[in-house]
Amino acid sequence: MIASLRGILAHKSPRNLIVEVGGVGYEVFFSPGGLHRLPETGEEIFLHIFTNVREDAIDLYGFLDPGEKEMFVLLTSVSGIGPKVAVNILAGMAPADLAGAISGADLGRLTKLQGVGKKTAERMCLELKDKVHFMAATDSVVLGPTVAEADDRQSADVISVLVNLGYPPANARKALEKVRSAAGEEGYGELSLEDLLRQALRSMA
Repeated sequence: MIASLRGILAHKSPRNLIVEVGGVGYEVFFSPGGLHRLPETGEEIFLHIFTNVREDAIDLYGFLDPGEKEMFVLLTSVSGIGPKVAVNILAGMAPADLAGAISGADLGRLTKLQGVGKKTAERMCLELKDKVHFMAATDSVVLGPTVAEADDRQSADVISVLVNLGYPPANARKALEKVRSAAGEEGYGELSLEDLLRQALRSMA
C-alpha cells in the first residue's frame, strides 16, 4: 500500500493531481476544495495517501493533512459512502466542522453536502458519532495526530501507514503515544521510521 508521496507536483486540476516521484507520475484524486492550498506546479509536495484497491483499478486519494485522511477513512466506513463521495463531502466542509455536525446530529448541515441525502446523513451520525466527538470543532482544533505529533512528520507518516494497513486512526495515535511514553521524548526522536512503525505495531499486538 502507498501511504504517502513526496515528489514534484506536475499537474493539478479540480479532478486530480499528478505527482512525479523518481520519474514516475502518480495520479492522485484530491478534494477540489483544497486546491488553493497546493504549491505551484513544478514545486515539491508531500501528500498523505489512501490507497483504494478495487478489482479493476488501484486509486490513490491524497491529503495535505493527516486529519483530513482520518476523516476520509471514517466517512468511507459508512455504508453508502464511497471514496469519491467522501472527497466531495470534505470539499464542502472542513473535517473539524464536519465532526461537529456529526456529533450534534445536524442533519440540516449534513444534507447540504454533495452526495449526502437524509438517510446517508442519519447513518453518518449513527455510525460515527462516538468516533468523531473528540474531533468536534473548537476555537483551535487539532484533527488527526496530537499536538506533539503534528510537528513530527515521521509520526504522521506512521499514522498514515497504520491506517492504510486497516488500523483505526485512534488506535494508531494511541500506539504512538505508548511508544513515546516508553522511549521518552529524546529516545522517541531518535527512532527511525521503520523502528517507530515496528514498535507501534508491537504495542497493538
